[in-house]
Amino acid sequence: MKVKFFLLLMILFINASVLAQEKTISGTVTDKSEPLPGVSVLIKGTNQGTETDFDGKYQINAKNGDILVFRYLSFNTVERTVGLSSSINVSMTENNTVLDEIVVVGYGTQSKRKLTDNVVKLSSKDIDGIPTPNVFNTISGKAAGVQVNQTNGKVEGGLNFRIRGQSSISAGTNPLFVLDGIPLISDDESNNGAPTNPLLTLSPNEIESIDILKDASSAAIYGARGANGVVIITTKQGKSGKAKLNVNLSNGFSSPAGSRDWLNADQYIELFTEAAANGLAFGGWPGPGFVEGRFDRYSNGTWKERTYDTDWESLALVKGHTRDYDFSLSGGNAKTTYFFSGAYNDTKGIVRGNELNRVNARLNIKHQLSKRLSTGMNMSFSITNIDRIANDNAFVTPLQAIAQSPISPAFVDGEPFAGTVYANFLLQDKHSFFNTKIRRVTGKVFGKLEILPELSFNSDLAYDLYDQTENSFTGRLAPFQSTNGQAFASDVLTENFIYSNYFTFNKEFGVDNDLSVVGGMELTKSRRRFSSVTGTQFPTDDFQTINSAAEITVGQGSLTAYSFVGYFLRATFSLKDRYFLKASIRRDGSSRFGKDSRFGTFPAVSAGWIVSNEDFLANNDIVSFLKLRASWGRVGNAEIGNFPSRGLFQGVSYNQKPGLAPTQPSNKELSWESSEQTDVALEFGFLDGRISGEVAYYEKNTDDLLLNVPLPGSSGVPDVLGLPGGINKNIGEITNKGLEFTLQTKNIQTENFSWSTNLNLGQNNNKIKSLPNKNDIIAGQNILREGEVINAFYLIEYAGVDSTNGDALYYKNTDTNGVLDKSTTNDPNLASRIVTGNPFPTLVGGLTNTLTYKKFDLNFTLQGEWGASIYNGAGRFQSTSASWFDNQTVDQLNRWQKPGDITDVPQARLGYTNGAGHSTRFLQESDFIRLRNVTLGYNIPKSLTQKSGIQNIRLYLSGFNLLTITDYDGYDPETRSDAGGVGQIFYSAPAAKTYSVGVNITF
Repeated sequence: MKVKFFLLLMILFINASVLAQEKTISGTVTDKSEPLPGVSVLIKGTNQGTETDFDGKYQINAKNGDILVFRYLSFNTVERTVGLSSSINVSMTENNTVLDEIVVVGYGTQSKRKLTDNVVKLSSKDIDGIPTPNVFNTISGKAAGVQVNQTNGKVEGGLNFRIRGQSSISAGTNPLFVLDGIPLISDDESNNGAPTNPLLTLSPNEIESIDILKDASSAAIYGARGANGVVIITTKQGKSGKAKLNVNLSNGFSSPAGSRDWLNADQYIELFTEAAANGLAFGGWPGPGFVEGRFDRYSNGTWKERTYDTDWESLALVKGHTRDYDFSLSGGNAKTTYFFSGAYNDTKGIVRGNELNRVNARLNIKHQLSKRLSTGMNMSFSITNIDRIANDNAFVTPLQAIAQSPISPAFVDGEPFAGTVYANFLLQDKHSFFNTKIRRVTGKVFGKLEILPELSFNSDLAYDLYDQTENSFTGRLAPFQSTNGQAFASDVLTENFIYSNYFTFNKEFGVDNDLSVVGGMELTKSRRRFSSVTGTQFPTDDFQTINSAAEITVGQGSLTAYSFVGYFLRATFSLKDRYFLKASIRRDGSSRFGKDSRFGTFPAVSAGWIVSNEDFLANNDIVSFLKLRASWGRVGNAEIGNFPSRGLFQGVSYNQKPGLAPTQPSNKELSWESSEQTDVALEFGFLDGRISGEVAYYEKNTDDLLLNVPLPGSSGVPDVLGLPGGINKNIGEITNKGLEFTLQTKNIQTENFSWSTNLNLGQNNNKIKSLPNKNDIIAGQNILREGEVINAFYLIEYAGVDSTNGDALYYKNTDTNGVLDKSTTNDPNLASRIVTGNPFPTLVGGLTNTLTYKKFDLNFTLQGEWGASIYNGAGRFQSTSASWFDNQTVDQLNRWQKPGDITDVPQARLGYTNGAGHSTRFLQESDFIRLRNVTLGYNIPKSLTQKSGIQNIRLYLSGFNLLTITDYDGYDPETRSDAGGVGQIFYSAPAAKTYSVGVNITF
């Protein structure tokens, strides 16, 4: 009996020793018959893991009884228990839904299936291979309720990124951009009157995913900076296994996405000769010979012979190109992984004289120091060099060349002709330059300590450096140059330090119950230094730097700083894998605001219920997934500059004596704008995920708007022009309401052919609920008025043409007891302005189709916007029946000429305003559908490449902005002016249409 008992103890001891002893487990992970590289292999309940190599193979040290978890994007998770065998092979099956993908939610990640917030995830596949230097151009039309475009077709055009409409009037409207946990500097620092996109420094080849936090519950973890949503950019990381080298080469050519028809020389002479005769009868320019004299001047005396018929548009808008060369190297082992990449982009714009080139490099490293401690570093730098042109409102900008007469020569004897109607931009192009160079460094070092299996501590130290220099020179032969040359040089350097510390607690309770808690603090300190100098009087145009200026005329310099400190807590609870609850709170303090209102609290709650997990829907053949979710939260907007709450003084000179003058009164109660948002959504899936989607409704109310309220002249506080100034206050309220709809379908899924579709629509309506003292705020052709949309168009209403005399007519629209007088007048001064037209779309959408056939793949996206209007501020010069000598659009040939003519174009009258004033005549709807991007690829069979050590070769053709369907007759329904005016254009460049061919090689 004792012997048997002893033997039993020995067997148990040996079995325990065997179970406790680590051994190497290896195997292969496949998808049907193909190996799957990059599959995550983790020991359940730990952070120990590895990934499969290019051949789908892996190795990991584990003990008997350990559970290996195999995870791969868009595939069902597999678990295997380690037994006596040292070999575990796994075959994974593709998930018919994207519910199990991991989304980044700020200071952590979460399964989309359990998500209670509104977050859109875009992967590197959504942005790869699209020929544009602006990475955010690639995501247009791919996320419901998200509108992304650049101001115009200049390569550096400013970024407009709106999530669920516009949430502010005067504070920032772009979202917070976070790169690998680093809140990015995204201020426009341009000095030439047109904005630049500060995020041009990003390269698509280093980006793994982009997560867009749309509702307040998801964005509230960023508190005071989340009112406009948050865009989280995650860069690529190394994967353990065999080193992987990826090389991508592409070349493309560009042309303007739109063009317009202008008068040729014969039409120009005909129209202006007639306009001169008509103008005399209305007090126009004197004498019949006046117009002929102008023709002589503009044509260099050659108009009668029709020597010149210049196409000025073709001189301003030219053929461009886009070249991308990039590579990445990644790999590692169970302890250390690395990712290194480099990229070069060379873009010649479609506007003459506008070019960009950019160099990027990135190094991401992770190292497991011990079982409990890991550390790493993300580091990147970029240099972006831009040759720029003048803003849209400058006479020397290339697009204003379309105002020149076609009878004028562009060049005479090889030199730009100086006798044009307006200054010849070719003189500016030859004798001046404006260069912007951006140097950017972002980096983060981080460490993670696993205190307990359920509790970890993260510490991150991040740095973002944005250094921009601008240099310009205008030679003595350039237009409007009254001195012997002028040079300008500026330097702005902004650096942010971000220090984050937070704890993460994850615990499973029983079966399908888990709790996740994140809590910590974050400190941001920012410093900005700016200096500039202007000099004139150069010995020759060969000397173009400030050092050669005989006179320094202007010098400026400033130093500013601000800081943010935030404390945050978020808890997520899952019960029975069907009921989910999340709550978060952040308390932020900022030096930007008044000392009595420096801190604010931003709470959020959300809940979700997977209805399809209930017994009454279990194993349903039709409904495969059904989830209800709702959220509420409050977030803030602090994008108003560094000292809006403080009383400011500035040094002044009086009789050559120094002094101080007040420039801004203080407001110690000034605080951030606050947005409260409610979101309700239904997620669905049918037929085992073949059809899935989401319907969401949201309401976002922004109050305590940051507005500059004018002060009376007696206040003694002038603005920079010496006029009565203002004080910053929290006054006003706006609201945004909308519906969003997404639908994903797997239309065909066979062994050789697949076709899937992704549709998204986002509808938004904004309204101003209150303004200071209920007063209208009018700026040019826009108005802020209670009950109307933000910056609605405010114009007199064009009524067409009087068929008896050719006069332009306007509706009077005078208000008599709430009734508008719709009678007409030919005097625009007798017509009242009305609110008409919305500068923002009320509906945005996108449709993406992905098709594969054997080794071929095709992906294309259609994007659309509806409900917006564009006001052409240049229309009153270029479409006004020859009221001055600007070249005209060809529709002006349909002018009124005799009694009885029915037309919308008034009689041509040179020197007389006949329909040339600001009115709805130049306001037009801008609805459009655009073929945003198309990519056709072919993967060369591996049997032809692997013998040479090449894992894969993919050839592809790609196009961007290839086709636009619209009734808008301007250059481009997406283009807006970069020189001011909301929803307006003014000699603004269209977007570029680009075709490219490329090859992607993986070693």
